[in-house]
Amino acid sequence: MSMRPLPVPQIPVETVVVARAAFPDGCLAIRLRDELGPVFQNADFVAALANRGGPSTSPGMLALVSVLQFAERLTDRQAADAVRGRIDWKFALGLALADPGFDFTVLSQFRDRLIAAGME
Repeated sequence: MSMRPLPVPQIPVETVVVARAAFPDGCLAIRLRDELGPVFQNADFVAALANRGGPSTSPGMLALVSVLQFAERLTDRQAADAVRGRIDWKFALGLALADPGFDFTVLSQFRDRLIAAGME
């Protein structure tokens, strides 16, 4: 897994429209993105990730998924399902509605890399 420090993308317009319609009063994930913007930048995780291999899932996104996962007391599988299927999480992560997410095993691999780099 390698990491390229790309900027955090803007939330797709379609995701914004659907999320605002579904949650007119907001919710935790939407308020988090509205009030704090992109919480984690990919560049913050360069020390924890390999510099060769194929492209990885955004570490900034994985860090935010970990925060939301903890807040909602979800397993890795449930958190990956939330990324794939929940509008509020897609909004917080800046994902398109059709984004397929990632395999749940990526979360434990991400945590292992953070620990190995002393970034826990």
